Amino acid sequence: MSDAIQRICGVDEAGRGPLAGPVYAAAVILDPAHPIPGLRDSKKLSAAQRQRLAVEIRAHALAWHVASASVAEIEDINILHASMLAMQRAVLGLTPAATLALIDGNRCPALPISARAIVKGDDLEACISAASILAKTERDEEMGRIAVKYPAYGFERHAGYPVPEHLAALATHGPCPEHRRNFAPVKKLLQSTLIR
Repeated sequence: MSDAIQRICGVDEAGRGPLAGPVYAAAVILDPAHPIPGLRDSKKLSAAQRQRLAVEIRAHALAWHVASASVAEIEDINILHASMLAMQRAVLGLTPAATLALIDGNRCPALPISARAIVKGDDLEACISAASILAKTERDEEMGRIAVKYPAYGFERHAGYPVPEHLAALATHGPCPEHRRNFAPVKKLLQSTLIR
């Protein structure tokens, strides 16, 4: 396939490490005619920078799609496979479809197109940076919605990551339905509750 009609999508996930909430992934095909300055790994950007860039990506990319895998799916197939599932859903949701996928990390989800894993790709390839930004901003918004339903945990501040504030709330209130019960701190708490 010639470069002229090759559509390369970048793919990245957000939310593998948290103790709660779904894992998100995004796939983005950038438009060479509309470069977006400032794209880089979402973790190296402020929340305001991510939000601004997310608006530009949605407005100027040739295609983008964000997908997720639920807490139930994470518990059923584990976080690695759930991340791969979310990435697969993101790529398959692109219109027009991509012809090549560049995946952040060291492994690729099962896809009907060629794919290549790139370690630290979210800082090396602009299309992966764009996917990183969309996955992160969409997941943060979802964790904000979850925080409204379960205000005791502070999800809007830490997005479910195992920071001291979250661990203390977990110890005080126990897990809510959005907690991943197969993650060690949650699992340990549930086991200690059963022993008492």
